[in-house]
Amino acid sequence: MANYRDRRVGQEIMREINDILRKRVRDPRVQDITITDVRVTGDLQQATIYYSLLSDLASDHQKAQQGLDKAKGLIRKELGQRLTLYKTPELIFEKDESVQYGNHIDELIRKLNQGN
Repeated sequence: MANYRDRRVGQEIMREINDILRKRVRDPRVQDITITDVRVTGDLQQATIYYSLLSDLASDHQKAQQGLDKAKGLIRKELGQRLTLYKTPELIFEKDESVQYGNHIDELIRKLNQGN
């Protein structure tokens, strides 16, 4: 039962943060960010937010992380107003490595196909 609740809350947080990033955060560093997954701890005290970025440049990823860290307070405050949770979880932003891995595989397949 708790597991379903965690997932539901995670999906809700994901939807809201994507919306907040688009409409409320004016920082250009976070414009191209997509939230790909949210993992919430069982006690809902902490939410790890995984994000992806269209750019592969390390400098862009660094700027995006800085932008997210700077906007964290605003995002958390907005979330608190939108969610019906007793306590808004602490937010931790992490780059979603699986997306990059998938892109890398796509690239390798493309190169293989060009070679034939």
